[in-house]
Amino acid sequence: MNIAVVTGASSGLGMEFVKQIAVKYKRIDEIWVLARRSNRLIELQNSVKNVTVRPITCDISDKEQLMVYKNLLNQYKPSIRVLVNAAGYGIIGHFETVSEEDSCGMCDVNVTGLTRVTSISLPYMNEGKANIINIASSASFAPQPSFAVYAATKAYVKSLSTALRKELAYRGICVTAVCPGPVKTEFFDVAEKYTQIKLFKRMFKANPEKVVEKALRDAYHNSHISVYGITMKLYRIAAKIFPSDFIVKFIS
Repeated sequence: MNIAVVTGASSGLGMEFVKQIAVKYKRIDEIWVLARRSNRLIELQNSVKNVTVRPITCDISDKEQLMVYKNLLNQYKPSIRVLVNAAGYGIIGHFETVSEEDSCGMCDVNVTGLTRVTSISLPYMNEGKANIINIASSASFAPQPSFAVYAATKAYVKSLSTALRKELAYRGICVTAVCPGPVKTEFFDVAEKYTQIKLFKRMFKANPEKVVEKALRDAYHNSHISVYGITMKLYRIAAKIFPSDFIVKFIS
């Protein structure tokens, strides 16, 4: 049985990945969707008609809850053709004003959760053409004051993706880091808990459908990174050219 696995599937980019994979990947028998909100997963399951969607309610930052996913893999022994690590969140605010729980929570989901899901999934990714798609962010290109922890977690995701790409090449597994700027999703409903997004970022919110469409196309063509939009592409180049101190001053 060939499957796709998508974390963070109850909303945003994760949900959009499920919808597009269901249409574009003809050899996928099931899509396993992981998220905390079971009602959203059931709604998604009912809305996707051309492929079986298997809801798995769990918090990927909770090691015990992830055992549900691990046990299902052991039971069915599927071949994972696509793994999309889309679960994650960010909170805007100065580090000293954001609670310890919120700061560490971002690390638990964005870093530890993604790492655990990838580690659990890899034994079921057979040799041949398979894809790991990790949702990083343009925030991974340089440190970001007032978004410090989130940017640091996404830098981890991008770095891990680059290293895994090299390590897994012999198995025919392509790893792609998706690095969008702000996207029109529910992300900012959580992110603006302490303060609002800066105006210039609000102006550049991208369409999630287009971000996912490009990410899937880039992954298909074995690209190591997927950056949507000319503005974010220019920012990536600038982050390579200029010292991080200069970028930090510019962002601030």
